[in-house]
Amino acid sequence: MADETAIPGQDEQSDAPPIVINAQYTKDLSFEAPTAPAIYGAMQQNAPDVQVGVNVDFSEFENSVFEVVLKVEARCTVGEEVAFLLELEYGGLFSLNVDEEIKGPMLLIECPRLLFPFARNILADVSRDGGFPPLMLGPVDFAGLYQGELERQGAESGDAPSSPVNLA
Repeated sequence: MADETAIPGQDEQSDAPPIVINAQYTKDLSFEAPTAPAIYGAMQQNAPDVQVGVNVDFSEFENSVFEVVLKVEARCTVGEEVAFLLELEYGGLFSLNVDEEIKGPMLLIECPRLLFPFARNILADVSRDGGFPPLMLGPVDFAGLYQGELERQGAESGDAPSSPVNLA
């Protein structure tokens, strides 16, 4: 007889796993190199500066199925010139079989954590295909972003939020 351990927050009435990835997709992708080809020469003299922003948004698609969208914006400059602008919205459809109180953390921490490696690969490929070194992003601390947003919303309202936090 197998020893079964319950997963915290999982609905005990169902044998379904707590999270299922139904689909992943590129929802929106934009790459611009407004100063090419002149910028390639400038990159030989000056190091590029890359600024990256990451946001997460979610919406309920249907009963217990959610769309989670990881939004990444990168801006690369060399001196005062913009080398490239890269924007990606990478989405996933997730079925959740968890208690209501942990849906927020699942949607804003675990789901984007599962999407991120695929989004990172797209960003590296697109920047490389645009004639630049591949944009290699390090890991993102989605739990830290979630906690920071909880604290920010708590400070604004005077207490902890009662609904899931949206990082977008």
